[in-house]
Amino acid sequence: MSEAFKDHFSGVAAKYADFRPHYPATLFDYLAGLVPKDAVVWDCAAGNGQATLDLAVRMGRVIGTDASREQIAAATPHPKIEYRVAPAEQSGLADTSVSLVTVAQALHWFDLPKFYAEARRVLLPGGVIAVWAYGINQVGGEAINELVQDYYSKVVGPYWPPERALVEDGYRSITFPFAEITPPLFSMEAFWTLEQLLGYFSTWSATNRFIKAKGFNPLIALGAELEKVWGDKNMPRRVEWPLALRVGRK
Repeated sequence: MSEAFKDHFSGVAAKYADFRPHYPATLFDYLAGLVPKDAVVWDCAAGNGQATLDLAVRMGRVIGTDASREQIAAATPHPKIEYRVAPAEQSGLADTSVSLVTVAQALHWFDLPKFYAEARRVLLPGGVIAVWAYGINQVGGEAINELVQDYYSKVVGPYWPPERALVEDGYRSITFPFAEITPPLFSMEAFWTLEQLLGYFSTWSATNRFIKAKGFNPLIALGAELEKVWGDKNMPRRVEWPLALRVGRK
């Protein structure tokens, strides 16, 4: 992983806020049970604040950082959240100042040794770090799902950054130098129309790298094929993602 910040998402910050799926409430309930009720949390690589907001509902205070100024600008304000522009490896937080560090769908972009050192520095003794990622989605309807999997692996497959392999592996191969806790199993689901599903695909780094390389949007052809098998395109279909979670204590 490069030491330079790989910004795959600033250009789609508004879309990211609109079309990314939501993490299950049970995940945040579980994390809240691992730390004091008045815990200060560092949500690292907070993006548009998707996980940050759920943490704020359950914690004392949350500091959400992201290296992308555009993502932070698109984040939803909340009285218990302080948003900052900062890279994962240099948070600007004080030593031993937080009870929980969280990273949602972003650990694979970090310089891991530097980030882990930063997490250890800011965590209180016995503090918790939780990192998670979700893999390729499955969509209800066999013909629909086949088109989605083909788009993921073959159409834009060559344009995924190499770090994507770590997500596909469920973070199992990533070094995690903390006293590991075995968490419950979680999954994500949504009920989306065809437009919402295509909006989500438009936030993929691979989709945007394809457009930049080829000069046209592959979602136009995918949308036309999906319309043939979707039925009423305004009818929501179930979309599910596996959620990989690793948790540890300092």
